Amino acid sequence: MSDKLERDVFGRTKAGETVYRVEIKGGGLTAKIMSWGAVIQDLRLEGHDAPLQLGFDDFDSYPLYSSYFGATPGRCANRVGGGRFTLDGKDYQLEPNENGVTHLHGGSDNIAKRNWTIVEHDVDRVVLKIVDPDGRAGYPGNCTIQATFRVHGNGELSIIYESTSDQPTLANVCQHAYFNLDGREDALGHDIMIAADHYLPTDEKQVPTGEIRPVEGTEFDFREMAAMKRFVGSEQAFYDHNFCLSGERTAKRSVALARSLYSGVSLEVRSTEPGVQFYAGFKLDVAAPGIGGRKYGPFAGFCLETQIWPDAINHQGFPNAVLRPGEVLRQETDYIFTKN
Repeated sequence: MSDKLERDVFGRTKAGETVYRVEIKGGGLTAKIMSWGAVIQDLRLEGHDAPLQLGFDDFDSYPLYSSYFGATPGRCANRVGGGRFTLDGKDYQLEPNENGVTHLHGGSDNIAKRNWTIVEHDVDRVVLKIVDPDGRAGYPGNCTIQATFRVHGNGELSIIYESTSDQPTLANVCQHAYFNLDGREDALGHDIMIAADHYLPTDEKQVPTGEIRPVEGTEFDFREMAAMKRFVGSEQAFYDHNFCLSGERTAKRSVALARSLYSGVSLEVRSTEPGVQFYAGFKLDVAAPGIGGRKYGPFAGFCLETQIWPDAINHQGFPNAVLRPGEVLRQETDYIFTKN
């Protein structure tokens, strides 16, 4: 890491670890990345005053109030039904950290809630690394995850996650930013497009049922730009579902587009990943003020989490979520911001 570039001390964990924050600039973007959780703490686009995503101005609010704002959850993001899976004939039980039933985002002390090491820092790029130890939350193997954030081009934030393990294990890392492209109180004034012909219905625990259902004729059809604010009868549609982009990881391609009708800011998402979890933020009700004193209530921001399909290990026909020794799980996503 260059000694010429500053690292701010942003806070300290309960264990006394120093939390650093670094700034990267390029392509009209300025991003501030935190060592705790490999979190994008702030993201700004030149010519647009409001932050592009949700977050806090202070570190202490993150462990207390953050709903994974800008964070990097894992080692297996999203849900594993019952926290149970079988791998190479052996049964595993992961920590059921969601309502005592479901395993979510890698457990209660997952990598989004721990301090990473900053290993490289340049003007437009930062690289962080963490080791998720064997047995934590029930996972087999020591899993090393490296995150590279780069701002460049024309409003482009590129993120690469690379994971390796010394034993066969589950692995699926994602970026959990909540976007708001106009700074208004809610994001329901956005239009959105998702390049998916199918989505995954879920049960009452928000775990996929195993069905891969066509979006056609449903409120999940976003194959053309449409309002994020949709109704099923008289009720607002609630989105927290995986949209099936492909059956396996591919070359990077455009998978989603969002735009604010008020600010003229657009976001294109390009990714290698087979799925994107569209979460409209309807459960948000944050007690602490957000960036610039903003109030984060329901629908304050939306997530487009590019990743392997949730609970993939437990469903035949879902993409592979197993990482084996000698392999590198490389997950790449670009977030491209433009303003009219």
